[in-house]
Amino acid sequence: MIKNILFDLDDTILDFKRAEAAALSKTLIKFGVEPTQYIISQYSKYNISQWKRLELGEITREQVKVNRYRLLFDELGLDLSPEDVTADYEENLCCEHYFIDGALEAIQALYKDYDLYIVSNGAKRVQDGRLNGAGILKYFKGVFISEVVGYEKPSSQFFEYCFSQISDFKREETIIIGDSLSSDIKGGINAKIKTVWFNPHRIKNTTALKPDYEINSLSQIKEILKRTQ
Repeated sequence: MIKNILFDLDDTILDFKRAEAAALSKTLIKFGVEPTQYIISQYSKYNISQWKRLELGEITREQVKVNRYRLLFDELGLDLSPEDVTADYEENLCCEHYFIDGALEAIQALYKDYDLYIVSNGAKRVQDGRLNGAGILKYFKGVFISEVVGYEKPSSQFFEYCFSQISDFKREETIIIGDSLSSDIKGGINAKIKTVWFNPHRIKNTTALKPDYEINSLSQIKEILKRTQ
């Protein structure tokens, strides 16, 4: 029977893409750049690629922050400081929080019967700001952010740290829910716990990673939990 539910934060509970676009638009305007849809989508592409490199241990967190803007500015021919833009962007991102459809309802339905935890790759200041703004910390027993833990998902070290902080922890009583195959699902597999892939856009899984369960709506979580009993 499941007791502990580990929730990814970005694009599982909070809509990161929407927050990213809003924060980036404010930042670009401040630096004199029109935030066109093309620029926002290109930034998102570069951002994702650099976070993937971080997951693989190829670069550091600080390099992620600089590289994504350097790549964008090189493409656009802009003479802007990646460090200055990053600082302003993160300040804006702290204030942006939008729920994924059904996320708040799912959390509210689960927290009385299960111990909920956040497991996130992200910057502590940004994630703390978004979680506080969203008003959902009261539903969670703990929040584990990679910048604080010292390891990134999907490393087993990240999860072993989380497990060490959960009282009476048992792997067979724990499940992770997240939208990323390479971070959440691979991490859960590495940690030897059950995995639920949140796939609202019904993306075809072409990887070798096989989640235990797949859902398209967060309202399906309760049914999954019944199947694990």
